[in-house]
Amino acid sequence: MTQRSPQVTVRRNRTLALASALVKGVVAAGLGLGALTVLVMVVWISSPYPDSGPGGALRAAAGVWLLAHGAGLVRPDTLSGVPAPVGMVPLLLVLGPVWLAHRAARDAAEPQEEPQERARSGARAEWRERSGGPSRVGAFCAVTAGYLLVVAGAAAYARGGPLHADPDTLAFPVALVVAGGAAAGVWTAAGRPLGPAPSWSPLAVQEAVARTLFRQRTEAAFRSAAAGLTVLLGGGALLVAVALGRNAGAAQDAFLGLAGDWTGRIAVLLLAAALAPNAALWGAAYGLGPGFSLGTGATATPLGLDGTPALPRFPLLAAVPDQGPGALPNWAALAVPMAAALAVAWFTARRAAPADAPRARAWSPRETVLVTLLAALGCGAGTALLTAVAGGPIGTGALSVFGPVWWLTGPAALVWTAAIGVPAALLLRLWRLRTPGWAWRRDVPEADGPAEPEAEEEAEEDGVVPGRTRQWWAPWRARRATAGEDGEVEPAGPASPAASSVPAPDPAPEATPGFEPYDFLPTDPWHGKENREARWASLKQGSGGLMADFPADRTANRTAGRADRAESADPGGPASTP
Repeated sequence: MTQRSPQVTVRRNRTLALASALVKGVVAAGLGLGALTVLVMVVWISSPYPDSGPGGALRAAAGVWLLAHGAGLVRPDTLSGVPAPVGMVPLLLVLGPVWLAHRAARDAAEPQEEPQERARSGARAEWRERSGGPSRVGAFCAVTAGYLLVVAGAAAYARGGPLHADPDTLAFPVALVVAGGAAAGVWTAAGRPLGPAPSWSPLAVQEAVARTLFRQRTEAAFRSAAAGLTVLLGGGALLVAVALGRNAGAAQDAFLGLAGDWTGRIAVLLLAAALAPNAALWGAAYGLGPGFSLGTGATATPLGLDGTPALPRFPLLAAVPDQGPGALPNWAALAVPMAAALAVAWFTARRAAPADAPRARAWSPRETVLVTLLAALGCGAGTALLTAVAGGPIGTGALSVFGPVWWLTGPAALVWTAAIGVPAALLLRLWRLRTPGWAWRRDVPEADGPAEPEAEEEAEEDGVVPGRTRQWWAPWRARRATAGEDGEVEPAGPASPAASSVPAPDPAPEATPGFEPYDFLPTDPWHGKENREARWASLKQGSGGLMADFPADRTANRTAGRADRAESADPGGPASTP
């Protein structure tokens, strides 16, 4: 039998791993396409008057699946005979394809482990990383290629359906969305590292990324930007909910007028749920100031609705404000970007001046301003990216422009978060560093080293926990450690032994008056006289009378001599056995 070389085995394993990654990409795309197809077919089967056969429903499902990746669709059957574009992407549908591509790439890039025998002698098996696994770049390329193969097949199949994909949008943004999800999966499998920088980047960038301080500041800026963007989206969703509540009658009329049977109403409800994130982004853009376009000749802002909007009949569009100048409720929408800016400032100040760190470890005002500006830049970039996909054309003519304008909402978010976030972050930093803080900041020792675990445990038992902010509604919890038995509160300082809940240790025995050290007395009965006589009698009986009787006086003298020698050689030690 011939034995394969290690190089051939490694190459074979890598080839199989790349093929497995390619299959995982195909399976991920197939799962997303299949789930959406099942949903469309259920709606088609339950419809009493379908417009087409099962082939048309399957092609429509393929077109909707491509729309979830950002592809622009074309609707050829219109009343005017001119094909109408459909470019508004339901953002809730985007989560499925992105998550599937992310998971497939993560599973393909993770190091696979297999048991290997350490030796032929029967040693136990140990787990080790397989050396023939795919590289990260190989896993990314294989998963992306497998996914895009299914995308190409779905685009070719939907060609003759009621909604077919625009070929120009398959490369961008469909391929970009798939590649972004796969890259995020590979990055997750690698442990989400923040470095090192690529070799082709400038040397100054590589040196900056290599510094731990730079990575910490960048991570803090990203977290603050994510917090501001989340508050902005939440505020936009709140605005839409309040507007729909005020115009509930118009929303109900639009919902009931689009479909007369329950299957059609379920389809309208599912479409409205898929467009709910889009509506939240529209509300955020409205609160930022630029607003959103309702056709080529109308724009809705907090100052009012200008022009004549071209609104299709849809329940979510009932939240659009009425024509005319804005009133006080419309101006209240400006509180949304203010809350987002304050969120950015709060998350930055928490990292700039931690409550459980000494004053010397706090950031300087310059560092706080730079991190806040970087977070504002990230919030503006995220807002511009999301609002760019939240709108799009839904027809020709007046409906060719519909939704927020990304190149206006992004700079608006940057200006709001920078103008309010920077002063607020500086004020919060000063407030958290104030010395006489009775409710929020504790008396942190000005030490560079971290607190000892024993000190933290003692503080937890006393009621003051290092690293935990005092609650403003219960300040007495922090003062419980300094309170005496009579209930009076003493000034802040080290807790006395009487006030502590931990019992004081007993004093040393040497400090007790009348203490006299003593040695331990031997308690082993082996060397006693009675035991020795019993052993001697047993030996005599077993010898058949060859041994003499036990000499009492001589044995006692010998035992006393041995005890004296043992005491002089090793006082307090065990005696030797005869």
